[in-house]
Amino acid sequence: MKTPLTTLLLATTLTIAALAAPLPFDFKDPKGVNNAVFKLDAPLEAISGSANGISGTVTFDPANPSATKGKIIVDATTLTVPNSMMNQHLHGPMWMDVANHKELSFEAKELKNVKTTGDKTTADASGTLTIKGVTKEVTVPVTLTYLKGKLGQRVPNLKGDLLVIRANFAVKRNDYGINPKAPEEKVSDEINLTLSIAGASPQP
Repeated sequence: MKTPLTTLLLATTLTIAALAAPLPFDFKDPKGVNNAVFKLDAPLEAISGSANGISGTVTFDPANPSATKGKIIVDATTLTVPNSMMNQHLHGPMWMDVANHKELSFEAKELKNVKTTGDKTTADASGTLTIKGVTKEVTVPVTLTYLKGKLGQRVPNLKGDLLVIRANFAVKRNDYGINPKAPEEKVSDEINLTLSIAGASPQP
């Protein structure tokens, strides 16, 4: 038979465990504003575009941000540039070949150099980046902002937490077989990528 003290201790333990548990955050944004931006800045021409087909899940523990893991996916068919002709080339086989490679993804396996101040964590996320079917090990600087109880301010009528991820880094076009024969004075080999996304962890 449980005493009141035993019941209280059990309830406290369960509450602490629940509060300390890692939270899954869904990055398929119902508002459709999550986006990835890319830019190639060659001497003769600059190309800028974006993609808004973001999804994926990241597990984040507010008590232990260094344990963060997860995968962010970009729908390659949503990659777009302002010029319609260039957009067709972007989706074609020489460039992103979206008919055969429908997703780009980054899978974070480990966070290094983790520093947390208040609700903000900066770190270097190590993992695998897959573009056009080519997967490479990369390390990406990221900023994670944990916003407890703020989900309702972004999506009305929903209770829960938000995790905002921002990252800015560069990759080499030739490393991923993206139009490797293009002249670099017109098409930069370096692609600058900027990610600004928010994930939701709804609560009952």
